[in-house]
Amino acid sequence: MAVILKAEKREDLSKSVTKQIRKNGNVPSVVYGKDKASKTITVNSVDLTKTVRDEGRNAIISLAVENDEPVNVMLHDYQLEPLRDDVLHADFYIVNMAEEMDVEVPLHLDGEAKGVKDGGVLQQPLFELQVRAKPADIPEQISADISDLDIGDTISIADLPESSAYEFLEDHETTIATVVPPDTVEETDEAPADEEAEPDLVGGSENDDEK
Repeated sequence: MAVILKAEKREDLSKSVTKQIRKNGNVPSVVYGKDKASKTITVNSVDLTKTVRDEGRNAIISLAVENDEPVNVMLHDYQLEPLRDDVLHADFYIVNMAEEMDVEVPLHLDGEAKGVKDGGVLQQPLFELQVRAKPADIPEQISADISDLDIGDTISIADLPESSAYEFLEDHETTIATVVPPDTVEETDEAPADEEAEPDLVGGSENDDEK
């Protein structure tokens, strides 16, 4: 059953009103979907944060907008205030419960690898996996047991349990965990300084007070 999140309509999109909405503890938001007209709304910041924390990033939310019938949505995107981590804006996408969709699901490694106990170093190249599933079948997370992983062993997507409810979209030979000898890690960390590439900047949009 979808968790209920109440929302109010937002018609005045001026900066001054948007600022006041946030000051009052609410989040300016947009709800939209395939062949659906977008609506500007506000939701309570505490309620939104609690919903995502308790139900997960891919939770199905029954969005109850005042005077309208509730609609099933997912939190598609959001903007955070960089210093306080306050939610500045949220996008909700209306989902069709009968249609499959592509989402990213957190990958969690269970257990302690035998190779780590023997001095090896665990490496996890991926922390999320792309899956395709109907909204109600989207798993909260994908788990992989690494307890039997020795030094030099790897686990790929192909080693994960299969499910009839969803499918993995990445190449099944993609490595999700490996244990490498400690000297391998040391050699990697000792690359010549002049050969080190500049780090990529994580792209981020400017805060948009008019949303």
